[in-house]
Amino acid sequence: MKLQQLRYVLEVYKQNLNVSAAADALFTSQPGISKQIRLLEDELGVQIFVRQGKKLSAVTEPGLLVLETAERILRETQNIKKIGDDFSRQDAGRLVVATSHTQARYVLPEVIRRFLTQMPDVDLRVQTGDPSAVCAMVEDGTADIGIATEVIEHYPDLCHMPCGEWNRCLIVPRDHVWAQSGEKPSLQAVSAEPLITYDFAFDGQSQIAQAFQAAQVDLPRVVLSSSDADVIKTYVRLGLGVGLIAQEAFDHSADDDLLAIDASHLFAPSVTRVVLRRDRYLRGFMYAFITCFAPNLTRDTVSRLLYEPPAEDYSI
Repeated sequence: MKLQQLRYVLEVYKQNLNVSAAADALFTSQPGISKQIRLLEDELGVQIFVRQGKKLSAVTEPGLLVLETAERILRETQNIKKIGDDFSRQDAGRLVVATSHTQARYVLPEVIRRFLTQMPDVDLRVQTGDPSAVCAMVEDGTADIGIATEVIEHYPDLCHMPCGEWNRCLIVPRDHVWAQSGEKPSLQAVSAEPLITYDFAFDGQSQIAQAFQAAQVDLPRVVLSSSDADVIKTYVRLGLGVGLIAQEAFDHSADDDLLAIDASHLFAPSVTRVVLRRDRYLRGFMYAFITCFAPNLTRDTVSRLLYEPPAEDYSI
């Protein structure tokens, strides 16, 4: 059995059982891939793929187990390589961070500036998405580190490390009745307004949805949603509704035509967490980035939390 054979079967699976596409992705020949898959199946004594003529049509039951194990083996070989890289040089390499647009736009710039000052030879990439996408990117290895501002369940291989709290604000044009009254609106008042907010704001586990449910107040009508706070502010400016965004996404200088109303009296705070795979080997500069973002998460703290048994309840 060869690692290359495992790479071949995984790539064929990723390419929807298209051997030609897998060959193109791996810069090799289609007959070579087909031959190595046959040799692996002969060695294992089971078929990995179901064939119809010369084409692959499905994955067998033992094949699914082979693919799962092969993915784990190849991930561990990457970890072994990173150990060597880390001991040879701890301040250079590639780092992919997955996070929300709000974190990327409003929180991370200063963190990244400090980090790259310390680690100028790191190739840093930031990928944005909703909380579920962030966790998925960390889980499948697309990202090394995730920063999630809502906790997503059903990711048992991930370790969530709390590092801070955040809350929300309501934003309205300065001629809105709330701006004139100076009073903080109630949940009932928010419910009566057309709302513009994040895509995930009313997921069942979000603090926003829980607040309305606990108070037995009807959910507001969401007229537009986006993962981008700047998009939300744009449509609030057009008078399409009241905005609900993270407090840190409101820029008092750039957004001086809008009024931000603290909503902490309406919603419990949420927790920002650093998200990592439990089986991921972290290189030195990865620890450095985490500490730049959350000083309380030192290298020793991260190592201790990373290898603790996963908590049974990630709700906040």
